[in-house]
Amino acid sequence: MTAPAAGTGATPEAAPHRPFTPGEKVLLIDHKRRRYLVTLEAGGEFHSHAGIVRHDALLGRDEGAVVPSNRGARYTAFRPTLSDFILKMPRGAQVIYPKDLGPILLLADIFPGASVLESGVGSGALSMTLLRAGAVVTGYELRPDFAARARGNVASFLGDDLAARYTVHERDVYDGIDGDGFDRLVLDLPEPWRVVAHAETALRPGGILVAYTPTIVQAVQLREKLAHSGFDMAETLEVLNRSWHIEGMSVRPDHRMVAHTGFLTHARLLRA
Repeated sequence: MTAPAAGTGATPEAAPHRPFTPGEKVLLIDHKRRRYLVTLEAGGEFHSHAGIVRHDALLGRDEGAVVPSNRGARYTAFRPTLSDFILKMPRGAQVIYPKDLGPILLLADIFPGASVLESGVGSGALSMTLLRAGAVVTGYELRPDFAARARGNVASFLGDDLAARYTVHERDVYDGIDGDGFDRLVLDLPEPWRVVAHAETALRPGGILVAYTPTIVQAVQLREKLAHSGFDMAETLEVLNRSWHIEGMSVRPDHRMVAHTGFLTHARLLRA
């Protein structure tokens, strides 16, 4: 609900009523917190080991609705967050996980209208995150099947308006980058150091390069290349995600954590 402007005495506007409609994606959560991503259709059904849930039981209802299966199991329905969708969406390549996607946005300093070249789009997880933050994204993807899946996932979750800011070219960024004046360059590639020379001419002065690499050897080779380039202020880090068990007086770190997934290296172009 929107708060009134200070001193105006205006009445807050009521939040718009947004019942579930056909074509929407819904996250069904069972009593064990298992999550199922479903696209609603009139007359459609969701089948699981716990029975059948009819889509018509959700259509026209609001988030938080609880619906039963024909076997008595109960599911709570919500619209999926971007993080939910990334973990459940169709994929052909390994995705960058949410714990790294958030830091990438800040390391790359993504802003509304930023012109971003992304190479290695995979299944589109990073693309969706950049688009949601307001960027205009040009993707380079070597594999046609990955490019098609990324386009499909972007359109499926973000809709046509945001997908209009997304273009994917089926080409190899190691061969060069068409155009210049990009604000940001984001890479998820096996050999990102091979892109540094291209990035020096494709990025505007002050532009930022961010690369995701699974191994430290890749990060080291990238840093060595950056050290002999027009880039400066290079840093490499990894993000560790440890959740906590909190139940009454029982408070402790969870036994399992999402530790290493990849290294994030970022640098800024200071001279051409």
